[in-house]
Amino acid sequence: DIVVGTPGRLYDLILSRALQLKAIKKLVIDEVDVMLDLGFRFQLTNIFDLLPTKRQNIMFSATMTEEIEDIIAKFFISTVKISVALSGTPLENITQSSYAVPNFYTKANLLVQLLKDAATFKKVLVFVSNKRSADRLFEELQELYNEEVCVIHSNKTQNYRMRSIKQFDEGLNRILVTTDVMARGLDLSEITHVINFDTPRFPENYMHRIGRTGRAEKKGESLLFYSKKEIAYKNAIEALMNMEIKQIPFPADVETATRLTPEEQPQVSEPYNPHKQSKEHERGESFHEKAEKNRKTNERGAYKRIIKAKYKKPQTRGDKNYNKSKRKK
Repeated sequence: DIVVGTPGRLYDLILSRALQLKAIKKLVIDEVDVMLDLGFRFQLTNIFDLLPTKRQNIMFSATMTEEIEDIIAKFFISTVKISVALSGTPLENITQSSYAVPNFYTKANLLVQLLKDAATFKKVLVFVSNKRSADRLFEELQELYNEEVCVIHSNKTQNYRMRSIKQFDEGLNRILVTTDVMARGLDLSEITHVINFDTPRFPENYMHRIGRTGRAEKKGESLLFYSKKEIAYKNAIEALMNMEIKQIPFPADVETATRLTPEEQPQVSEPYNPHKQSKEHERGESFHEKAEKNRKTNERGAYKRIIKAKYKKPQTRGDKNYNKSKRKK
């Protein structure tokens, strides 16, 4: 028998005793790197603790991150690693280029300009870093390309995602905007261009993204948009591949946007907001020194000090015999 499930739901079934693990002989984990990115490490480690010690573990991953290495070291014994394709090896049938772009809306202007050439950009997969950026870019593209563009990410319903994928795969939509997580595991054919609208933080993810084009011995093209803040990510990608990504001059006819996203806008300091006060903010003139009566420090044992001063020796409260002898004199 084979049980297939997600870590969270599987763990719930184990806790409710609807699923017994004592007879499990093999554990297979697919897309381990994605599971860890989604925050399933806690559920995975709990499941490991409940499984029989004697078992075979099999893991599949597109990238080998430090977190995966850590799990292997803690929970697996005598592991054997099998690499189908060496991570970081640039694909010869994919042409890679890059553009230096200052901000989000300038990137959107550049993308709009490039996509006008529908004969060249026949089937385009656009990767962004998060769900907010995906929705924001989709709105920008929809104004011009309407029925040609679709979007998928984890906040969309299952039916919406499946419909978007089907329409893109069948050629009804020419442009698909997606996040890293939603693009994993999708088998989409005939993609002519992969555009990295945001430079991925992890260089292995870049390799995974561009691998969506140039399949079945066909030629593909990858474009990377990077801002000043993303230069370090680009350098890490080039270091992994041991090659430099060709840079294309920014087109003169593309408008450089002054409009910024909330994430790109400079953070305004609110020194007098008790909820957002900066730790580095120094006190201004509105702060004054303490009054003399409030400068007293708490010296413990006030009662004992008073008694000692009065009777010239330490005295405890309730010493009736001592008090009687004093009164008789």
